[in-house]
Amino acid sequence: MIAVVQRVLSAGVFVVDPPHSETITCGLCVLLGVEAGDSEKDSQWMAKKLSNLRIFSDEEGKMNLSVLDVQGEILLVSQFTLTGDCKQGNRPSFIKAEKPELAKPLVENVGHLLSKSGVNVKYGVFGASMRIEIENDGPVTIILKQD
Repeated sequence: MIAVVQRVLSAGVFVVDPPHSETITCGLCVLLGVEAGDSEKDSQWMAKKLSNLRIFSDEEGKMNLSVLDVQGEILLVSQFTLTGDCKQGNRPSFIKAEKPELAKPLVENVGHLLSKSGVNVKYGVFGASMRIEIENDGPVTIILKQD
């Protein structure tokens, strides 16, 4: 699994078909890609890392607080293009992306585990063409990938 995590003042996802929109304030926008071979164990690792990642400022201005600490929200959006391999040629290869029927439950599990830990989670639509609006705070952008 690979995630691009942005600390945001606000974020929203908008889908035309099927009609869907979600917005958050103060929290994380997480773009999540599932790679072939990822498992429930990977989704558990990702959820724990996301809920505890200390990238929010404390009273002294140091990044020392988690999304749980600041009672922030997470906008969780599946994004298979994060698995793209651009080493050869100019067109990405998505051969590392997990099949949709296996990836979707893992994305949902990350969201479920985040909710269970106390984070309010809002979602994009798996497999849909989405428009994402992000007001990045900092900017702070982190890439998470378990090796």
